[in-house]
Amino acid sequence: MTQTSLDNLKKIYLKNQKEAIQDFFTFLKYESISTEPSYKPQVLACAKWLSGYIKQMGFQTETWETKGHPVIFGSWSKAGPDKPTLLIYNHYDVQPVDPLDEWKSPPFEPTIRNGEIFARGAQDNKGQCFYVLQALKILFEKEGRLPINVKLVIEGEEEAGSAGLASILPSKKMELKADYLAIVDLGIRTPTKPALTLGIRGIVTMDVEVQGSKTDLHSGSHGGIAYNPIHALVEILSKLRDASGKIAIPGFYDDVAELSKAERKELSLDFDPKQYEEMFGGKPTGGEKSFNPLERNWLRPSVEVNGISGGYAGAGFKTVIPAKAHAKVSLRLVPNQDPQKSARLVANFLEKNAPDGVSVKVTVHPGGGKPVHAKASSKVVKAFAEAFKEVYKTPCEFILEGASIPIVTELALASQSEVILLGIGLPDDLIHAPNEHFGVDRLEKGSLVISRSIELLGDYA
Repeated sequence: MTQTSLDNLKKIYLKNQKEAIQDFFTFLKYESISTEPSYKPQVLACAKWLSGYIKQMGFQTETWETKGHPVIFGSWSKAGPDKPTLLIYNHYDVQPVDPLDEWKSPPFEPTIRNGEIFARGAQDNKGQCFYVLQALKILFEKEGRLPINVKLVIEGEEEAGSAGLASILPSKKMELKADYLAIVDLGIRTPTKPALTLGIRGIVTMDVEVQGSKTDLHSGSHGGIAYNPIHALVEILSKLRDASGKIAIPGFYDDVAELSKAERKELSLDFDPKQYEEMFGGKPTGGEKSFNPLERNWLRPSVEVNGISGGYAGAGFKTVIPAKAHAKVSLRLVPNQDPQKSARLVANFLEKNAPDGVSVKVTVHPGGGKPVHAKASSKVVKAFAEAFKEVYKTPCEFILEGASIPIVTELALASQSEVILLGIGLPDDLIHAPNEHFGVDRLEKGSLVISRSIELLGDYA
């Protein structure tokens, strides 16, 4: 029965594949760059097209206006109150395309090469959003209805911080209420091994400013007298970690929740350092040396310096001791760590370690995102794991993600739902970079995984 159901879903997909890819190309052609104001007309046009597409499928649709870009909401609730409700999250906005001269084909003119679709947003997140929509179309064509209630929330500001969606969540709790929340914006580690993401790390960011003198000083006249803020900044930042890579801030690890042996056993922690070096051109030697690379990325918090600026960095040379130096610092957090509490610990540490002769000011950015962790034993995880197994014909592994999606926690709270994180992006899809791409075969696989998961959730009810 299982194979028959999957075969029927696949037949419907293949019958409509040509039309689906044409629709996907239309979706990709919208220059929906959310971070640059000049693209707002394209963002709004993309939202309008998407809303119409979902409505045509049979969903009731609403466009939720925000101070930024609109959120598209769709709902189909005809399965009845005895069936569960699945809320699916995607986003239709994309990253900027710079540097443009590194693209082999125009970023908003989708092109297929060697079975891969090249375009900005091809994977992140239009590709993953689109196979969700195709999955729903398949189910409608197969049965004329869906086996469970389904809601869609597709935002237009994920790449800009999700401020618009976050601002309206308190007023949309009734509309968003669901049993399960699927965040379809993640990936798998290899093309042949399916995976579900059980958790992501939290995040909070801050600016660090070190000031010495009132104005820039001549480095000859003042060198050896004035304390150089760049030197001070580097010294302070170097104290964040000890020689073993452990974060040296008192109390930073106090709230870290360790996974049980059973929970650790569920995770696939295999890691090939040579493959990593070949793929990214760097060795996996960062973080706490007492843990393996995936443990450091998935199970441990981190403090990273994301940028340093100060003085003169143009062509030629300018011999100055700058008045100020700056750094951008981010924290990635694991379960039980609160973003603002952790940020205060770091800020206090940096300010306390200011050398005599300079002042340190740390500005913690508001918001941030809390870490999320799901249980492998839940119904929604079991349904998606079984669907992945059927489609890929191999057992589904469980992984975590070191990155963060701040809106996930807020969306889960607003909808009162249990979270599952998934997707079929690959590490070398070049998201956020020139020549982003997504496989034609993965559009099919994604559609089958989502449609089959929804069927299984209906069976489990």
